[in-house]
Amino acid sequence: MANAEAVRSPSLLRLAMEARAPFEFVASMAAAPWLANAPRGDGHPVIVYPGFMATDFSTRPMRRLLLWLGHDAHGWEQGRNVRPSAAVIDKAQERIIAMHRRSGRRVSLVGWSLGGLFARELAKRAPEAVRVVVSLGSPFSGPMNATRASRLFHRVNRGRPLAPIPQDRFGIAPPVPTTSMYSQSDGIVAWQISHQAAGALSESIRVPASHLGLGVNPWALYALADRLAQPEGQWQPFARVGKPRAWYPKVQHPAAATADGSA
Repeated sequence: MANAEAVRSPSLLRLAMEARAPFEFVASMAAAPWLANAPRGDGHPVIVYPGFMATDFSTRPMRRLLLWLGHDAHGWEQGRNVRPSAAVIDKAQERIIAMHRRSGRRVSLVGWSLGGLFARELAKRAPEAVRVVVSLGSPFSGPMNATRASRLFHRVNRGRPLAPIPQDRFGIAPPVPTTSMYSQSDGIVAWQISHQAAGALSESIRVPASHLGLGVNPWALYALADRLAQPEGQWQPFARVGKPRAWYPKVQHPAAATADGSA
């Protein structure tokens, strides 16, 4: 877990750099032929959870690509993501279990920012029904005030905590294959608190993206497709070997960076 005293929210400069998100969407359109040749899925169900204050509309480009690549992709279908209340988490868990029983396949969970906290927690609650977890820019391994959204979150939720998820559980990886994607130029979430220590079933992938562009960034989308395409029970860490994998930046450990997230 990142050192709580050393990690601060992203600088104003990095926050301003979030304005590049629309250009990342344009880049994904230009990269469509490349993305169309990303590793294909086997038809298993995938649920995508949006970030804080976002809806399924925000994850539509991601889900469209996954559908094109052969996945049975779904939105979370609970409206705007404001807070993981007990009722919201319970409903999401019931849906995963029902989808698992109906399809006979384990369900992969993808979460963007706050949505990644949902995905990780749900995988801990129902590991028998979950195949893979992928989070994008999710603040799970450090203080919540190391994000530019923390004040808005507390204002919207009137000081209510992230119940029913104890904060000291955030950094514990689920007992299923788990990938965290992060960007060192993230202007909303300090990248150090999105870093997942490497383990037998856990890894981090660094991508050149803004926080608001993670769901449409071509590098993030290709890596997501690669992770979801692995056969069930045959998970291997993302290896930077061969094109285009070798083009991905090297993963950096938080201890090797300065407090404001710069290398």
